[in-house]
Amino acid sequence: MNLIQEASLMAGKDLRIEARSRVTIRQIIPFGLITLVLFAFALDPDRGILARVAPGLFWITILLALLLAISRAYSIESANGASDALRLSGLDPSAIFLGKAAAIAVELALLEVVLTVGVIVLFNVSVASVGFLILAALVATIGLASIGTLYGVLASGLRVRETLVPVLLLPVAAPILLGATRAWEIGIDGSISDGWPWIGILFVSTLLFTAIGMLSFGSLLEES
Repeated sequence: MNLIQEASLMAGKDLRIEARSRVTIRQIIPFGLITLVLFAFALDPDRGILARVAPGLFWITILLALLLAISRAYSIESANGASDALRLSGLDPSAIFLGKAAAIAVELALLEVVLTVGVIVLFNVSVASVGFLILAALVATIGLASIGTLYGVLASGLRVRETLVPVLLLPVAAPILLGATRAWEIGIDGSISDGWPWIGILFVSTLLFTAIGMLSFGSLLEES
């Protein structure tokens, strides 16, 4: 099998497990919606604050949900010696990285669709450029999934991984969080010409972390 086939096999395995357990539907999506509702209560909607800060709140919620998805992805591998079987499977480590990142990206994309509807309804946001928002969300989601997969395996062998992963991941994810937030602000306002530099930041960050993950995932997996 080539790299793409092996990555598809890995992603399919993780997604089938999630489809059977329904953790994304039962836990991660409700978590995201509850977070949005709490933001709506915490801020004053009468002053129009919610509409102005909606992009930032949206991506903060996605980032917090990513932590849950990472914890779930690697708790599966640590159960019943599955991580040892993964190391002995003969799959290319780069393919394992791409597959796990793709599965996390799919879960985040599903959450983003639901949260977008929630933001429009709860925060009274009108979108000027849907295509631009979709492009920014696509690139940012891939970047966040790559970072999550990389730092998830880095901390997977540690007992304190549940607390260590946020400490390691959140500062590194700042460029993608900033780029996605600014791109969404511009996409909502409709001034797309000002948003392409932020899309460029998202592309560069995503390519960088994807490349680092593909190169280093094998050695990190062996140490986990």
